[in-house]
Amino acid sequence: MQIRHASNPLDVKFFTTERLRDEFLVPEVMVENELTWKYSHYDRFMIGGAVPAGQPLRLEAPEALKATYFLERRELGIINTGAPGVVRVDGTDYPLGNKDCLYVGKGSQEVVFQSVDAANPARFFLSSTPAHHTYPVQQAALAKAEPTHLGAATSANERTIYKYIHQNGIQSCQLVMGLTMFKNGSLWNSIPCHTHDRRMEVYFYFDLPAEARVFHFMGESTESRHLVVANEEAIISPPWSVHFGVGTASYSFIWAMAGENQVFSDMDVVQTKDLK
Repeated sequence: MQIRHASNPLDVKFFTTERLRDEFLVPEVMVENELTWKYSHYDRFMIGGAVPAGQPLRLEAPEALKATYFLERRELGIINTGAPGVVRVDGTDYPLGNKDCLYVGKGSQEVVFQSVDAANPARFFLSSTPAHHTYPVQQAALAKAEPTHLGAATSANERTIYKYIHQNGIQSCQLVMGLTMFKNGSLWNSIPCHTHDRRMEVYFYFDLPAEARVFHFMGESTESRHLVVANEEAIISPPWSVHFGVGTASYSFIWAMAGENQVFSDMDVVQTKDLK
């Protein structure tokens, strides 16, 4: 498990491209037959991936957590970005289709990731945050999720947001999680952009063609930076940073947050004309 420490915005102004990528880009999230983890000191958020292309993958506690089992002091959000799969939690199987979500609360001891067809594996994106209370395991299917439509074709940001783990949906201690899908021809995400100093956020970009890229903008609104992101790579977005981007082709992305509150609309909007 790789550990990422927090960065001061005053220091980030002087980062090279390589240093910026080392601090905030999370490559190789999805590795076949492995369960990967990155640990961020922004709200102690953990970013992971599980691709069971052979044998099932069992969730174990990395040594650095100093825990008897992974969810001893944590909660877990899962969204499947691949073919159909199954997550077994303490003996109960939860089937997950493409873009379906599962929440697993503090105290669950056995979590196993499986693919229905190992030759066409599930690809589970994982988000985990510290938890102080036990909420029950809950499942949410994309087909039954309530969509929120935003943007317009004329501004190339027509998109649909699906909220899974949030105040009015699946209950959690602090994790908020969902995904955004774009209409064909729309490329800009999270416009108008914003910050939320009360929460950090992670973006995981997927459904992006192999040769395409997303230009993800971050940093302070008055001194922005950008990262070039490939398919199935993630971005760690600090509370002080804007987080928006544009792709060279349409794509989807998972967003996950943790911090002081779970109010989705608690954000400080930055008008596009004020960006620098």
